[in-house]
Amino acid sequence: MHKFWKHWLLAMTAAILLAACGSPAVEEKPNTDEPAVSEKESPQGSGEELVEEAYPITLTDAVGNDVTVETAPENIVSMMPSNTEILFELGLADEIVGVTDYDDYPEEAKEKEQIGGQEFNVEAIIGLDPDIVFGHESALGIGEDGYKQLEDAGIPVFVVKNAGSFEETYDVIQKIGQLTDKRLKAEQMIADMKVEVEDILAKVEEVEEERSVFVETSPAPDIYTPGKGTFVQEIVDMLGAKNIADDREGWFVMDPEEIVNRNPDVIIVMYDNIDTAVEDVYARDGFETITAIEEEQVIQVDENLTSRTGPRMAEGLKEFAKAIYPEVFSE
Repeated sequence: MHKFWKHWLLAMTAAILLAACGSPAVEEKPNTDEPAVSEKESPQGSGEELVEEAYPITLTDAVGNDVTVETAPENIVSMMPSNTEILFELGLADEIVGVTDYDDYPEEAKEKEQIGGQEFNVEAIIGLDPDIVFGHESALGIGEDGYKQLEDAGIPVFVVKNAGSFEETYDVIQKIGQLTDKRLKAEQMIADMKVEVEDILAKVEEVEEERSVFVETSPAPDIYTPGKGTFVQEIVDMLGAKNIADDREGWFVMDPEEIVNRNPDVIIVMYDNIDTAVEDVYARDGFETITAIEEEQVIQVDENLTSRTGPRMAEGLKEFAKAIYPEVFSE
């Protein structure tokens, strides 16, 4: 299957340059004239009472637009695989009517109407009659005109922030939950993710040796790697390891000779669209002196788990933890 990574990588690089510091403000503006009310069930075991959510709801999206949803959405279009995973996890499978060509999780997502990639089919989306479209900040360079056409057609478009951390992802989940009448389920999802993260970090807490890591997100000749200000950097930091590319911002190409000079203990391959990806790293000229090569610590991780900032992020964190500290996670 064609992988989303290369498209996502180019868009992410542009989005890092556009992203503003801090999270956008959240503002709720319910009508004072007898707003529509929706009843939500408390998550199992949460101990919370049933609550009522007043519509219309207005929240500020990633680009500063105030987006109003008049009633709980019955038809939803998702413009990014991470958005789709969040929506499904919130229990909105029946409400999702359209997804991108790259949406492959959960399996049910493959059965939904496909509306294209970052160059999406505006007419097809309008034909699905969505109550809301969840766009994504990383797609603005390509999809901004399309978002404008949807808005001109009277369809609310909420541009989801290009989350660069766990906290920003929790905020995204919370906002999507609010807009879709699933606030309590969103809060429970976040709580469950935090427990899983704490469990993983507790397992690596006793590791005393700091290990240096090189993460590559595309193969030679243009070996891209994530530096400061990226989600990958946060993961490596959380695990107490050292990203050898942390002296530069965003995603960039690192020269093979520089990788050799920085001599990582572990090399993590984040793409899986090449069957021989790991073998190719071992076979690179000049790499034989790298510690990761000598000790056979070139590890391929699941691309979707480690690149999608959604409900499976904790699983992505574990993928990295197992790659860096295999002795701790030898199950």
